[in-house]
Amino acid sequence: MSSALLAIGRRRTTAERRRDRERDIIRATRELFDERGTIDAQIDDIAKRVGINKALIYRHFAGKEELFALTLVDYLGELDQRLDEVDNPRRAPLNRLKALSEVFVDFCLEYPAFADCAMSLLRRTGDELFGEITEPVMTKLGTAMAAALARIANILEAGQRSGVFDGVDTAYLANHLYMQTLGSLHMARVGLIVSSGQPGHPVVHHADVATVRATAITATLATAVGRKALPRSTTRSSRAGEKP
Repeated sequence: MSSALLAIGRRRTTAERRRDRERDIIRATRELFDERGTIDAQIDDIAKRVGINKALIYRHFAGKEELFALTLVDYLGELDQRLDEVDNPRRAPLNRLKALSEVFVDFCLEYPAFADCAMSLLRRTGDELFGEITEPVMTKLGTAMAAALARIANILEAGQRSGVFDGVDTAYLANHLYMQTLGSLHMARVGLIVSSGQPGHPVVHHADVATVRATAITATLATAVGRKALPRSTTRSSRAGEKP
């Protein structure tokens, strides 16, 4: 075999080893996320889980944010598989959206670190993200998010055609529902709600997870229906800038 062919074989083997190590690092990161949460998962712990030196992680990833982004891609891939299993285009749009919302909410409750990881990235501006995460990784993250969001957008379009859902831009609304659900489920993560008691003495209550779950699903359906749920007279006066 020529030296040129041997060199190509070595390069290919090196590339494969690099991909395998990246997968091992992402798998270890997700395992630690699921065990401890994103805050307590440190780079040192991830390196120990994989059995490599901490410095090697930074040879594969631009930084912690990039590693988090690729771990989120892994979560989103599993989420999309679960959504695909329950999505049935023959269902009525409202029932179809409810089924997907239930899967999404239950996924967030099963993997709290998924919601934490998603929210940690969403807290950054676009400029900050592109400054911390390389373009190929941003492309992977965008592609993974788009898969789930496209399912929601398709359901919203079907609901609009049948007159069930409000005529809002479906791409925007799909993104809104994604972020709305992540935000509302943070209440289950915190586990607390606050109400007023005596002046200067707020009351803290336990947040019931089942109630948070049901409210998040209802909120998704209500947001999709939107102005369709309002009396026509109210909708007309609101568009005209009048008080209902």
